[in-house]
Amino acid sequence: MDILKLLNINHKCSHSKISPESELSYCPDCGELIENRWFITRCACCGVKVKAMIKNGEVIAQEKFCHNCGSNNFVPEQISKINCIDINYAVLVKTVVVPQYDEYSNNWTDVKTGSKIKLLSQT
Repeated sequence: MDILKLLNINHKCSHSKISPESELSYCPDCGELIENRWFITRCACCGVKVKAMIKNGEVIAQEKFCHNCGSNNFVPEQISKINCIDINYAVLVKTVVVPQYDEYSNNWTDVKTGSKIKLLSQT
């Protein structure tokens, strides 16, 4: 299995060391900020919960048809907190959070020394 990891050129971190209990945490392997999001799928017609799965990065239903009404349209729904009832239907998606940076700078002077700070000349 280690040889397969070496041959994999486009290795993406799976963030497997992040606990599903935390909402936000940093991945110890890659250092990125990861947000845990829980999703369930519901039938678009009758609203019955159906087991979800991730396929090609998209949350879809495991079944092709609703067992209640026979519809084949399903809607993924994000839930804020997972509970013991929804855990059987839910799927966990770990997404990378891109931090927002404001561009500004701060500078401080030491009041105790009383010396004047010399600015660097731009050339």
